[in-house]
Amino acid sequence: MRVRRLLGLALATAALAGAGAVGATAAQAAAYPTITSAECADQGGTVQTVPYGGTVCVLPDGSRVTVT
Repeated sequence: MRVRRLLGLALATAALAGAGAVGATAAQAAAYPTITSAECADQGGTVQTVPYGGTVCVLPDGSRVTVT
């Protein structure tokens, strides 16, 4: 009976850790949106290279998105 409890606890801990990792990945993806050069052009944006800042897409509404 004791082994069952320990196994159940281990599985629950692993499941929660996995859910936390998936949530963190999703949060990071939402926090740092990216776009390709082709997608930028399709949306009417312009691709600009910022010194020490990488390449960004400037969309018609003025927002900036990192280009991958």
